[in-house]
Amino acid sequence: MRRNRARSGRPAAKGGIAGAAALIGAAALVVTTVPGEAFAAPSVPAPSPSEVIPGTGTSTPALVDGIREGVKSTGSAADAARGHLADKRDRYRIADPGRDLKPLRTTSAGSSETVRLQQKHRGIDVLGGQYVVRMEKKDGKRVVTGTSGKYFTALKADTKADVSEETAVERAVDATLAQLGRAGGFGADGGEGGEGDEGAPSLTGTARGLVIVPKGAGVLAHHVTVRGTDRAGGQPVLREVYVDAKAGYPVLQYSGIKTFGAPAAASGGAAQAPRAKAAADAPGVRGSGVTYDGTTVELQLTQDDGSKEYLMRDHSRMRDSSKNVLSTWDARGKDVSETSGRWPEGIKEFGSKGPQFSQEFTEAGAVDAHWAAGKVYDYYKQAHGRDSLDGRGMTINSLVGVTYFGMPYVNAFWDGTKMVYGSGDKEYRTLSAGLDVVGHEMTHGVVENTANLVYAGQSGALNEAVADYFGNAIKTDAYGTSMDSPDSGLLGERLCRTKTPRECAIRDLNDGRTTSKSFLGVSFATDNGGVHLNSTIFSGALWDIRKDVDRALADRIVYKALTEYMTPLDGFTEGRNAVIAAAKALKVPAKDRNAVTRAFNAHGIVPNWEQAMGVDSDQLLGRLNTDRSRPGAGGGWWTASRSNDNGSEAYSVWAGRADGKGSPKLMSPNDGRYHVNPATDGKTVVWEAYGPTGIDLLSRPLAGGPVKKVWSNRRLFGSGIEGGIVVWVDSPHPAVGTQAKYLRIGDKEPTELGNRTGRRDTTAVPAIGNGKIVYAMRKYIGRGYGYSVDVHDVASGRTTAIQPLTRNRYVGAVGVTGKHVFWIVDDEGRAVRRANVDGTGVVDISRDRGPDALHASDLTVSEQAVTVTASTPGAQDPNAALPKLWQFTVDGTRLGRVSCNRGEQSDAAAVGGKQVVWLDGTTGYTDLVTRTRPAGTCG
Repeated sequence: MRRNRARSGRPAAKGGIAGAAALIGAAALVVTTVPGEAFAAPSVPAPSPSEVIPGTGTSTPALVDGIREGVKSTGSAADAARGHLADKRDRYRIADPGRDLKPLRTTSAGSSETVRLQQKHRGIDVLGGQYVVRMEKKDGKRVVTGTSGKYFTALKADTKADVSEETAVERAVDATLAQLGRAGGFGADGGEGGEGDEGAPSLTGTARGLVIVPKGAGVLAHHVTVRGTDRAGGQPVLREVYVDAKAGYPVLQYSGIKTFGAPAAASGGAAQAPRAKAAADAPGVRGSGVTYDGTTVELQLTQDDGSKEYLMRDHSRMRDSSKNVLSTWDARGKDVSETSGRWPEGIKEFGSKGPQFSQEFTEAGAVDAHWAAGKVYDYYKQAHGRDSLDGRGMTINSLVGVTYFGMPYVNAFWDGTKMVYGSGDKEYRTLSAGLDVVGHEMTHGVVENTANLVYAGQSGALNEAVADYFGNAIKTDAYGTSMDSPDSGLLGERLCRTKTPRECAIRDLNDGRTTSKSFLGVSFATDNGGVHLNSTIFSGALWDIRKDVDRALADRIVYKALTEYMTPLDGFTEGRNAVIAAAKALKVPAKDRNAVTRAFNAHGIVPNWEQAMGVDSDQLLGRLNTDRSRPGAGGGWWTASRSNDNGSEAYSVWAGRADGKGSPKLMSPNDGRYHVNPATDGKTVVWEAYGPTGIDLLSRPLAGGPVKKVWSNRRLFGSGIEGGIVVWVDSPHPAVGTQAKYLRIGDKEPTELGNRTGRRDTTAVPAIGNGKIVYAMRKYIGRGYGYSVDVHDVASGRTTAIQPLTRNRYVGAVGVTGKHVFWIVDDEGRAVRRANVDGTGVVDISRDRGPDALHASDLTVSEQAVTVTASTPGAQDPNAALPKLWQFTVDGTRLGRVSCNRGEQSDAAAVGGKQVVWLDGTTGYTDLVTRTRPAGTCG
């Protein structure tokens, strides 16, 4: 059977599993600097720096520490910083800092100044290109004490876009649909990837302008923010998508959602709260309330002039600075999706007739939210001199009690402007009941206004780690918890009504996780690349530092590292370097500096730690550096897309023998288009080619010969091939259902599969084998949708209903052999179903319920085996809960796991027999790998 590569559930390839830094990093290149005007000359001789850590993918150092080099003090701090970089061109390799570095912000603390500079390439922002210069200013003189960050010296990209903003937005929305598992398949409620359908996501894209993605020489891209609601999943959507401006292919995408738990949804945007009265207009009042744990706490309130109600509006804390307020809003009855990029209509601040708030407000989570927000504000102000989340007295708004389609919502998030707390349920209290949760979400605001760590991969895990660290630090100090307590590292342990703290906790900073034993390589479709899954590796190291040195000193070290050293694309190694350098800058005693280093070593966060990952699979093609491109296999061959070593080139299609013999063959032309999602039957390869105005379906014989165009459209995906017959899915417009089609290479017009009688009728996920094409159909019947699985015999033209038109919640991937049809169906869980090709003998080979049930998301079949991509419901171990490959014989006997590799295994394709190829991220990169036999139980 030749497995069709239609995207039926989980999106395609991983793009640099180690993290955002690895994803868009580049191979180190040295460029020759050219003379330019120096902004300033040193006022004192410059000694050699005591430490210079080289950058990755750049000639500019990642960190320079231990220097004291004078600069001219006239002008701004930013001018002085750029002058230093210009004067030290031999060290920094920045040809023209005045032109290529734009001041972002300068922060001062006593005599110290920290200048953040944004890299420009020919006037266009470089994603994550940020450099920091640290100085001391005394008696009118400035001295540079260190620098850090990422300035990419190898960029040469052209800055003229060939793809229109309209096309970029369209493809960004399509990519988001694919990431949600809606493009080319059916959603969990029957929603399909078209915006006109009832269950489909309602998404809009907004063009944000051009940026340079710093891969190699750079990739010019349209930055598009996609917002809306995934109505099938019921979650708000916020994704940052970067579409190649030359070919129109989405080269990078990640969620902007910053949640406490993993991986529920939230959203960001320019939501604006109604402006509260200025402090001078409304006298403050001290009130009180009772928190969930029974403690009476003081609340800072305002009495409304009109209603005379006492409102949860605190203007006392910022009275002497910005005069902004800290407000807590009643969002009960509002759906979480209503917070997506806007301020929900009609909500008001929590109010009471008297200054003592009753038990109703305790149960609503309002008392905890208002009190905790004040405690977090006070911590940053008193411990670090920081005025609110942005350091400039921004308003702090907390929305409490949102629901999820009228049902409980057990999560919390920061959306770029405000905190949002879910309603909780019978077991979990409103999420604002955890001081550590409030501290975590507000710290996301601090991170966003300092290092702005990209919320994906390692940098995203670093973002989560810092939020966890400070949230837990604030809580342990407030409750007087000993750092030696085994429960000191628990987060969210106070949220439950009946469970013990350890049973209730969402994460544990004392879990002892290390890079070598615990790091999980996953795609950006899974937890944004592991931002929660991998966070405790780094936060655990930070927590160990807090246990080994004075806790206030540890907080100062981490805060200094965040605000003065870290930059957006930092991963674990850069984070380690930042913390160690911050401890040195604070003149921490040697024994405590040793404790800092020891903590990182104990958690395996050491240089080049990614190279220590072991695997039980055989590599066929390494470091693909691709995103959203599935491999194919058949007839003893594999085929996959690949970019160059730094990921800067448009993707090309390669093919090779599955036994590893011989060298891979280049199948696609080098024409600047993105060649993705290939499939093969062992004789011919077919694939999609993304260009500026459309997508071509191309084919080429493995034995050689010209590339032929099979079909073209604005949208198409999911090709498969057998014996010169190609199947794929057309999606001519978002408002029109997808259409499964097939065509014999050389013919001009395709044949459409299924008896579609209306716009709402949809066919999807076709697969071809043994002269038959199996596909899924959705039809509108009455007030809902019905779903069928059909088999079309190409020779006779006859179609057989394998699964009659019935109401199921999900129809996923399908496959066909000489005797059987297989498909994924969701009644109350994900089952893998088998039938004879005539529709008889229907049986589940993998059940949807029971102790051995799997949550199937994809499958690929051969005459001897069925390989299922599935997660294990209820698994406590994070690794076990990720999608893995399981194999069955065609009669339903479970053979076990295909591989025991750690992390996510995805996009399997059957070669023949029991052999499959798949995409694996265990090594920290996306590799195409294989095994020829099952791995067993992996116990």
